[in-house]
Amino acid sequence: MMWKDLPTPCYVVDEKKLKENLRVLQKLEKDTGCHVLLAQKAFSMFSLYPMIGTFISGTTASGLYEARLGREEMGKENHVFAPAYKEADMKELVKICDHIVFNSFRQYEKYKELCKQSAQIREDGKPVSVGIRVNPECSTQEGHEIYDPRAPGSRLGTTRAQWDAHMTPSLVELLDGLHFHTLCEQDSDALETTLDAVAKKFGDILPNMKWLNFGGGHHITRPDYDIRRLEDRIRRAQETWQVAVYLEPGEACALNAGYLVTSVLDLPENGDTRLAILDMSAACHTPDVIEMPYCPPIYGAGEAGKKVVTYRLGGPTCLSGDVIGDYSFDAPLREGDRLVFGDMAIYTTCKNNTFNGMSLPSIWVVRENGIIENIRTFGYHDFKMRLGR
Repeated sequence: MMWKDLPTPCYVVDEKKLKENLRVLQKLEKDTGCHVLLAQKAFSMFSLYPMIGTFISGTTASGLYEARLGREEMGKENHVFAPAYKEADMKELVKICDHIVFNSFRQYEKYKELCKQSAQIREDGKPVSVGIRVNPECSTQEGHEIYDPRAPGSRLGTTRAQWDAHMTPSLVELLDGLHFHTLCEQDSDALETTLDAVAKKFGDILPNMKWLNFGGGHHITRPDYDIRRLEDRIRRAQETWQVAVYLEPGEACALNAGYLVTSVLDLPENGDTRLAILDMSAACHTPDVIEMPYCPPIYGAGEAGKKVVTYRLGGPTCLSGDVIGDYSFDAPLREGDRLVFGDMAIYTTCKNNTFNGMSLPSIWVVRENGIIENIRTFGYHDFKMRLGR
């Protein structure tokens, strides 16, 4: 791939690798009968939705705009979950979503009649399927509490104590399914532990449900992922509770299927620290680098001190913490050198921003035949339009 010919910064999605991931998910659906949905919060490059829709069952959304995008651009199964919904949004969601998942009994009680009557306003004439997100109070995560919905005091999901206090038999009767999401970039052993907790907390309720949604955070397409264990747990849930099973992977759909290409702008020094200022920003273009935090891989680079010369890479914004990390290289960097970050298709285009007036990276696709196609280029107007009229 000729990185030198691309304008920087830019995101590049690898169509071949994306399809490799999707084939794994397609096989999972075929072998188990589960439904796999693209979590759009991780990957929303809708120009590829028609292709993605040939492999998996549909999309899941975190609000009205993602739900509209999934319906308009893929047009298959369309689910939504949000911690709370605006009334105006709910009136639209019942028209375009097949499943609506509520976070609390209050929200469910507020909108249950609207959902119940939705068949009258839906094109397919069927009522929307309604679920509740449950909190199994079981955490399998370490080191990144910001992504742990099981953390004490979490606003996400209904605990069994809350369920018993507020969910009357008449409310339960209208429910079709339960949803949980407790994982983040994890293997199926974490899912197994979580499902045991779900069975302990909600196992008496599940036989009365039509479906169980395992949420996201499943790194299914990672090379060392134990997919046989996942298949076993899907089948066990189907057989034990007689429910349809849904999964909502985001990262797994586009894992290792994208790059961020950037150029070196300057090479200052501060004491013994060699610095490289890039034309991409961690704060603007890869916010998870700071939020999680983590150091994304760079092709041809190593950990600090492993190669000949080490640099601290940072962005051009005014934020002192706009730092990607410390990396080593085989030779000193030069102004204008291109660096290529890996695994940049996920949680990048969906979360980037224009802080400091930073330009958004252009978006490209490298097709299976090797041709590179520009999907979108951003400019000053994209920055300005967000700030006024």
